[in-house]
Amino acid sequence: MLDHGAPPHNQTSPAPAAPGLGARLMRRKPVELLVAEGGKGEGGSLRRSLGLWQLTMISIGATLGTGIFVVLGEAVPKAGPAVTLSFVIAGLTALFSALSYAELAGTIPVSGSSYSYAYATMGELIAWVCGWCLLLEYGVSVAAVAVGWGQYLNELLHGTIGVTVPAALSAPPGQGGVFNLPALIVVLLAMVFLLGGAKESARANTVMVCVKIAALVLFCAIGFMGFKAHNYTPFMPLGMTGVSMAGATLFFSYIGFDAASTAGEEAKNAQRDLPRAIMLSLVIVTGLYVLVAAVAVGARPWRSFNDSEAALAQIMKDVTGQSFWATLLAFCAVIAIASVVLTVLYGQTRILFAMARDGLMPKVFARVHPKSGAPRANTVIVSLFCGILAAAIPLGQLADATSIGTLFAFALVNVAVVVLRWTRPNMRRGFRVPLSPLLPALGFVFCLWMMGSLSVVTWTVFGVWLAVGLVFYFVYGFRRSRLATGEDLAVAAEK
Repeated sequence: MLDHGAPPHNQTSPAPAAPGLGARLMRRKPVELLVAEGGKGEGGSLRRSLGLWQLTMISIGATLGTGIFVVLGEAVPKAGPAVTLSFVIAGLTALFSALSYAELAGTIPVSGSSYSYAYATMGELIAWVCGWCLLLEYGVSVAAVAVGWGQYLNELLHGTIGVTVPAALSAPPGQGGVFNLPALIVVLLAMVFLLGGAKESARANTVMVCVKIAALVLFCAIGFMGFKAHNYTPFMPLGMTGVSMAGATLFFSYIGFDAASTAGEEAKNAQRDLPRAIMLSLVIVTGLYVLVAAVAVGARPWRSFNDSEAALAQIMKDVTGQSFWATLLAFCAVIAIASVVLTVLYGQTRILFAMARDGLMPKVFARVHPKSGAPRANTVIVSLFCGILAAAIPLGQLADATSIGTLFAFALVNVAVVVLRWTRPNMRRGFRVPLSPLLPALGFVFCLWMMGSLSVVTWTVFGVWLAVGLVFYFVYGFRRSRLATGEDLAVAAEK
């Protein structure tokens, strides 16, 4: 009997239609596959050696120091004494986003941070845009902080041996400098620590974090002796616009908990410890930021800050009339800012590692050294790039460019946590955002509001950066993506 349901022998079943462009741009990477690949790189694997203490110190190390030691002098002229309110607004915006980060970090504990979260929830194109923004966020943040390090190094050298690095070699171009040599040096020093591996870098960072906390407590104790209430009048001389502008500039200093989330593949118990480290570090850092800013503005008229990158050391000198305390603070600041460079540089290398493993970046960034368990080639390339960037670009433009990249990535994380709740409601989560989707929605709105406070020049730079990123994606990543080549699908089928 003939099987009328079968096609004639000389005919073949039509091949399944190839997915359209839209479907390929929206292809998502399964959460289980992201987690299963954790730590695996080209030629080796990252080592799980970080506990709650080290993760918290990484988060604090990447956060505490930048907004106070470096950018405070730039933010105060924008907001006046209300810069304390700017820190509160930036901290509140960071809190909403930190809650979303905590849930996703406990659910998808991988190195890619918000890039990987977007890949699992919103598709490859959005993930690429997020990852590209993270490269701006981290790379420019390293450079911006390194620039401020040179200012405090000069304060230290002047107070100890009476000499300073000439302005041509210690100030950024456009502000009296030709090539910022100290900025390059601190990035290269951080590179040396990172080449030793995550555990060794975490140890060095912990020591530096303890030094910076002690320095800020000392500043508050001495600065309070020079506190004058009339320095707070008028409290908001430039209005709420100035407060929001200063908050947007300061926001890049809250990059720290994002850096902690990039350690997901090197944490011993990522699902438990990452959410705790993120929330604990945010509370500690925001409290110290607000306290130090309040004391600084009370001890010095806001008009006299004048974009100084070493404002705290100058306040210590003015209050005590002695150079010793300013020199001591400069020494602590040199260590503190080096810790920010170290941890933020660490975060960028791990994001590039995740993107390269997915095929969206060259494989060299996913290559792991078998002895140290660190992506050495990745670390060297990124460090050289950031070091040269730090030596050539003015600080103010760097800070604002970092802020817009940070805010954009945070906005996407707030969306991702809601999408994952909707698409995978029964997935095991180490932490859950309370009052979801209300708090993620507030985080998203706050991020957009602060992005709107940034200058047209910053938006232009951001637009150009995105355009370059999209060109790179369609020329390189779109076809080499492991989801495009079928490598990830084959791995998922085996599992």
